[in-house]
Amino acid sequence: MLKRYDAAYLWDGETLYPDGSLVIDETAGRIVDAGDRARLLRDYGPLPAIGWSHHLVMPGTVNLHAHSFQHLVRGRGVDQPFLAWRDDALYRISPRLDPEAVYLGAALAFMDMLKSGITTVADFFYVHGDGLDNDRAVIQAARDTGIRLVFARTFYDWDGAPAAYRESIEDAVSRTRRLAAEVQGDPRVTVHPAPHSLHGASDAMIQAAVRLAEELDTPFHIHVAEEPFEVDEVRARTGLTPVAQLAHLGALSERTIAVHLVWLTPDDITRLGDAGASWAYCPSSNMFLADGIAPWTGLRQAGVPAGLGTDGGCSNNRSSIFEEMRMAALLHKVANLDATRVDWRTVLDMGTRAGADILRLPAGRIAPGRLADFIAVDLTHVSLTPWTPDTLMANLVYAMQPDAVTHVVVGGRPVVEAGRWLTLSWSSLQADVTRWVRQWS
Repeated sequence: MLKRYDAAYLWDGETLYPDGSLVIDETAGRIVDAGDRARLLRDYGPLPAIGWSHHLVMPGTVNLHAHSFQHLVRGRGVDQPFLAWRDDALYRISPRLDPEAVYLGAALAFMDMLKSGITTVADFFYVHGDGLDNDRAVIQAARDTGIRLVFARTFYDWDGAPAAYRESIEDAVSRTRRLAAEVQGDPRVTVHPAPHSLHGASDAMIQAAVRLAEELDTPFHIHVAEEPFEVDEVRARTGLTPVAQLAHLGALSERTIAVHLVWLTPDDITRLGDAGASWAYCPSSNMFLADGIAPWTGLRQAGVPAGLGTDGGCSNNRSSIFEEMRMAALLHKVANLDATRVDWRTVLDMGTRAGADILRLPAGRIAPGRLADFIAVDLTHVSLTPWTPDTLMANLVYAMQPDAVTHVVVGGRPVVEAGRWLTLSWSSLQADVTRWVRQWS
């Protein structure tokens, strides 16, 4: 069934259309056409229509890196060095998580993300509990909330981590393969292998994850050079930087989604660009944990494709890609003492089309054949006032508050309407989350 959405303005990812509209196929969950409303009325005739007369319609944002379960420990481990934060916020609590708790954390995270305009999330999940029940709980939370999920199933065998994280190489491969088969045919869920890092996964485990990504024909996700201790550990063990060691292992290619990329050498940057690897950049998390400032200019000049991630609910504590756009732009302006170093168009594209392309999803743009994942922004919201057509999109990056996003559609299905969730009951979820968290206190 075709349906038309009308708005005061439509941003398709490149062009701003006054009196814009898009036509979607609700059954297929795809965009049929978009642009000038007069043309669509002429080409398609009368259709069932939704009118958002005081709104801007634009692509939903793409969260390229998150840890949904961490929403349950939001507020823990704050104002601490990285390793103390890890022990307090993660290692102490996460081994207690069963499928019910994992589901609640994921549902909380996904509702938080949807409310801020995130329509796709790559959830990097590693609390497997020696099986697949916790993994399936995250996937069920995505289905119940309505968000589009790339489930980055982590490969983790470092013996210093909690037992709930660790698996043998054989189990990690077979379980990830089985989970990918289970979701095959689900238009909103895909599974990618995700070797945790060069300190969290052995060399053999990383190579096994790379081979599985090749078998499944997907990207793979891996934390790379986030902290100085990681660089020092890898150098001490191999004599190489983390990026050079990944190349040595055959784990640096166009399938690589490298998360963070803070502590790099010029040679590392060249390797990443030559290999066609992608960058999942999490500026707020890097600042929250005092990781450092990633070499933005070098990575961009090397042609490394980049998208934005929020990271976890206890290593950033907010869930908005619009926030990450603003943080990325401001951080690198001041780090370089150059207000022209990063512009709004660049970060807006990173948070939409670029992130979708890195995940190999036809999202992030409003165009024929693309997924019908889009949001509506209230143009009367105080944080956007005043605006003109030539300032509107910059205001979304630099001025907009999250509650200006009032409607969210994923795969042609409305999941947020007039600022309210249409899927799960917020009051029930809030009560259940509170019950779980209080028992840990």
